[in-house]
Amino acid sequence: MRANETPGRHTAIFAGGCFWGMEAVFSHLKGVSSVVSGYTGGNRVQADYETVSSGTTGHAESVRVTYDPSVIRYDQLLQVFFGVASDPTQLNRQEPDVGTQYRNALFPADKEQARVAAGYIAQLRRLDPWKRPIVTRIEAFKGFYPAEDYHQDFALKNPDHGYIRRWDAPKVAALQRTFPQFWKSTFTPR
Repeated sequence: MRANETPGRHTAIFAGGCFWGMEAVFSHLKGVSSVVSGYTGGNRVQADYETVSSGTTGHAESVRVTYDPSVIRYDQLLQVFFGVASDPTQLNRQEPDVGTQYRNALFPADKEQARVAAGYIAQLRRLDPWKRPIVTRIEAFKGFYPAEDYHQDFALKNPDHGYIRRWDAPKVAALQRTFPQFWKSTFTPR
C-alpha cells in the first residue's frame, strides 16, 4: 500500500509503548527531521506524565514524526513501526509496560494516511506474520501534546539507562539490520 503524498514536510503520529523507544527508532531514519515524544488521544489539561501514567486519561504515549515523503513515505514509516518499533499483537502493553497509555495505535493526520494505514493493517492481517491477532487501532487524531523536556531525546541523552539498554537499543539495532535502506547512524534530535 504505497502512500501518495504531496511534496513538503508531513507529520505522522505513532503510539507503540513507551515513547523513548519509538523516538529512538524513528530518530534514526533518513528523511526524518524531527521526532517529539508526547501524548495523543486525550485532552491538553491531562497531558502530563504523572496523570497519563494513571491510564485513566485516554492518552497514549506517542511520537510525532516529521518527515519528507520524497525520502521516506508514510507507508515506509509503517513498515518500520510494524517491523521493529512495536509489537502490534500486544493489547494495551509493550514489553514490561502495561496499560492503555501503552497501546499500539496510529493517529492518521489526513485521509491519505488513514487510507494507507487501514490498507496496511488489512494486508498484515491477511499475511498473519505473527500468527497472533493484530490489535493496532486506527484512532481519530484529537491533538498531540509534547511530553516534558526530560523525556525528549531520552535515548540520545541516556544511552546507558537500564530501560534503554534492555528494551530500546535492541529495536534500534533491529532497525539497522532489517531496514538498512532507511537507516542513518546519527540520531535526529527533537
